[in-house]
Order: sequence, then C-alpha cells, then structure tokens
Amino acid sequence: MTMKKNDSDSLFVHSSAQVSDDAHIGEGTKIWNWVQVRENVRIGKNCVISKSVYIDSGVTIGDNVKIQNNVSVYDGVNIEDGVFVGPHVCFTNDKLPRAINPDGSLKSAADWTLSRTTVRTGASIGANSTIVSGIVIGKFALVGAGSVVTKNVDDYALVYGNPARPVGKVDESGKIVKRFE
Repeated sequence: MTMKKNDSDSLFVHSSAQVSDDAHIGEGTKIWNWVQVRENVRIGKNCVISKSVYIDSGVTIGDNVKIQNNVSVYDGVNIEDGVFVGPHVCFTNDKLPRAINPDGSLKSAADWTLSRTTVRTGASIGANSTIVSGIVIGKFALVGAGSVVTKNVDDYALVYGNPARPVGKVDESGKIVKRFE
C-alpha cells in the first residue's frame, strides 16, 4: 500500500491493512489493523476505521465517522458525516440473496440488483445490529444494540429490537427526550 491516498502526513494506515490504490481517503483518517478497503471507496477526513473492518467497492463514508471493530460495509452503502457504527454491525445490499439461479448455475454480478442504504449525519448504530438493504437511517437517529433494521428510521428516532421499532426520540447528543408508551 502506498501512502498516495491523500499524500498527507496525518493519514495513518496500519501495516496490516489492505487499502486499494484506487481508494480516496481524507487527511486525519486512521485505518487500523486487518482492515480491507476496496477500490472506488471514498472515506472522508478524520475518520477512525477500527480493526478488521471490511469496506466494499463503491462505498462512500463522510467526515468524522467512527466505525468500530469487525463491521462489514458492502457496496451500495452511503454513510454521511459524524456517524458512529458500533462493533460487529453488518450492512446488507441484496434483498433477494441467492448463490445460484433457478437453473442451478452460480449467480454472477449481472444476476442481482444492488439495493442502496443511507445513514444520515450524526446517526449511531449499536453493536451487533444488522441493517437490511434499501433503507435510510435518519439524522441523529439512535439504533439500539442487537437490532435488525428492516424499515426506514426517522430523524432523531430511537429504535431497537428485531425488527427494530420506534420507542422514542433522542436529541443530537443521544439523550432520550421522549419515550413512546
């Protein structure tokens, strides 16, 4: 890996990380051990990409984002500025996952449809959550640990469960300001 990502002295890439020469990474970002960043990825400034994160080709990550250990971010995901992604979160990108076609042949890239997901500015996703493809997680929303998010999440919503359901509202600091009864 060359450090030509942004030719910045403030960019840190751990020696065990695999970062494509075709990735664009902002200054001040830190990419830790065993991370893989594929081609055509855009990572903003001052991000922290923790141990064993996988970032698939075509992913966009804004500025000041923290992605904790063992997160999988697949093609079709757009993470805006100031987002927190807890450990072991998994984003999906295929609503109809299959290894084979009905005739038994192995599926190729041409045999599926990419489904896009957006995580809006300031949102937080708790540890071990699964984000099903094709949704939007709103600004400053808070997804509780272990949730399975299958539907859009409103701005400032507090959601959790399987499937994740709205249980309250939070402010920009994450403090609960209203609980639904």
